[in-house]
Amino acid sequence: MRTTALRAIPVLGWLYLAAGLVAALVERAPRNRWLRAVWWIDAFLSVVVHAAQIPVALRATRGTGHSPLKTAVLTQIFGLTWYGDRLGSGRADATGGGTPTDHREGQR
Repeated sequence: MRTTALRAIPVLGWLYLAAGLVAALVERAPRNRWLRAVWWIDAFLSVVVHAAQIPVALRATRGTGHSPLKTAVLTQIFGLTWYGDRLGSGRADATGGGTPTDHREGQR
């Protein structure tokens, strides 16, 4: 239940981005500056921040049987809510007890 609720947040964000894009294309974009600001914040979080999480997700799911492509796509869509549940459940083997770690910890 909690995972489903957490995954609903990025899905709603992507839907908001799509609706805003369609509205802009048909020249019906909202004039309200707050709605536009929320759209740009959502775009940054959904595109840039989720993309930045992909290398961490690839390390966290290494050796779990998930393909790197599947990991990258699901992380871009859901962000931490996709691979984060694998970390907490112990299904990711290379993360030391199910918590994300800096990949350089073994070098310290």
